[in-house]
Amino acid sequence: MFPEIEFERMKRLPNYVFAEVNNIKMEARRAGEDIIDFSMGNPDGPAPQHIIDKLKETADKSKNHGYSASAGIYKLRLAICNWYKRKYGVDYFDPNKHAVATMGSKEGYVNLVQAIVNVGDVAIVPDPTYPIHSYAFMLAGAAIHKFELNFGQDFRVDEDLFFENLQKTINESIPRVKYVLVNFPHNPTSATVTPEFYQRLVDMAKRERFYVISDIAYADLTFDGYTTPSIFGAEGAIDVAVESFTLSKSYNMAGWRVGFMVGNERLIGALKRLKSWLDYGMFTPIQVAATIALDGPQDCVQEHIAKYNYRRDILIDAFKDAGWEMNTPNASMFVWAKIPEKARHLGSMEFSKQLLTQAKVAVSPGIGFGHYGEGYVRIALIENEKRIRQAAKNIKKYLKSLDK
Repeated sequence: MFPEIEFERMKRLPNYVFAEVNNIKMEARRAGEDIIDFSMGNPDGPAPQHIIDKLKETADKSKNHGYSASAGIYKLRLAICNWYKRKYGVDYFDPNKHAVATMGSKEGYVNLVQAIVNVGDVAIVPDPTYPIHSYAFMLAGAAIHKFELNFGQDFRVDEDLFFENLQKTINESIPRVKYVLVNFPHNPTSATVTPEFYQRLVDMAKRERFYVISDIAYADLTFDGYTTPSIFGAEGAIDVAVESFTLSKSYNMAGWRVGFMVGNERLIGALKRLKSWLDYGMFTPIQVAATIALDGPQDCVQEHIAKYNYRRDILIDAFKDAGWEMNTPNASMFVWAKIPEKARHLGSMEFSKQLLTQAKVAVSPGIGFGHYGEGYVRIALIENEKRIRQAAKNIKKYLKSLDK
C-alpha cells in the first residue's frame, strides 16, 4: 500500500469555519428553500457597461489572446499610478517600480507574503480579521501575533489604544516583528481610521524596523462624509509600506479578478519576481478594461456607493423593528452586528446556523474572523430592499420564538 504522505502546510490550516454554514445554505437551496443570503461580500449586478464594452472590443482582436504580462500591462500599471495621484495626491509612483497588477487583491497579498516572508518571521495581525490576512503568513511559515482591534460605536478605531497594544506586542516579541498588517475600512468590522493613524504607523515602522502591508479593498465605499485615507498620505510611507486595492467592490468586477499592489520598490519587486515564475498575468482584454475602469468616468462608483448606503439604512431600520439593534457603519459593504441579547448565549456559530435554518437568512459568524469576532456576525449588503425587508420579517419571527 502506498505510504500516507503528510502535507504539513495543510495541517496548519484549520477547517474553514464558513464552510459549515455554507454547506447548510447549499443543502437548503437544493431542497428548494429560498435563502436570503448576506453571508458573502459578493457584489450583485453587472460591471458598468462601458467597461464590459471595452472587454468585448479588446477580446475581438486575436492579438490579445496570447500570453500577457505577469506584472500587468504597462497602461494598466500607469492607470494604477494615476488613480493614486488623483485620489490621494501621490505623485511619485513609477509604473515600472512601484505598481503591480494582481488577480484580485487576495492573490497579490498571498504571493507577496510568499515572496518576502522567511520561516520563523513574526507578523502582527489585529483581531478580528479577514482570514487570509492571518493564514497567508501561517502558510509561509511565519508566527502570527494578534491583539484586539478596539473601536467605538461609530466604528472609529481607538487609535491611542491601537498603538499602545501594537507597541506592547512588539516589545514582547522574540524574534522582532517584521510585518504589520492593517486593513481599513476593515473587513469584517468596517472600522475606520484617520490620516494621522498612518503617519503614526509609518513613524513606528521606521523606529521599530518593520514593514507595513495595508489593504484598502473597500476604500471607495464610504458614507456620511467619511473619506478613506491611504498609508501613502503619510510622509516616508514609500520606505516601509505596500498597499493593495481591488476593483471587485467599487466597479462590481469581483469575478473579473482584478486588483493591484503599490508601494515600496523592494517589496513590489519581490512580488513581481515571484509572479514571473507563477503566472502570465490576467487575460489582456480584462487588463485593458480595468485600465478603462480606473481612467474612465467614475459615476458608476458613486452609484454603487449610493446603493450600499441606501441598503445600509434600510437594513439598520428594518432589523431594529425586528428586535435586532445594531450600530451604523460609515464604510465598507458590511454591517458588523452584535448578536441580539436574547440569542447571545448561543455564540456566533450556533446563532448563524439557527438564523439560516429557522429564519432562512444567511450571515457570517464572527468567530470565523478570529477570537475577538465572537459575539458578532457580519452582514453583507448584497440583497435588495425587498429581500432585506423579508429577512427582517423572518428574523422577527425567529427572535420571538426564542422567548418561548
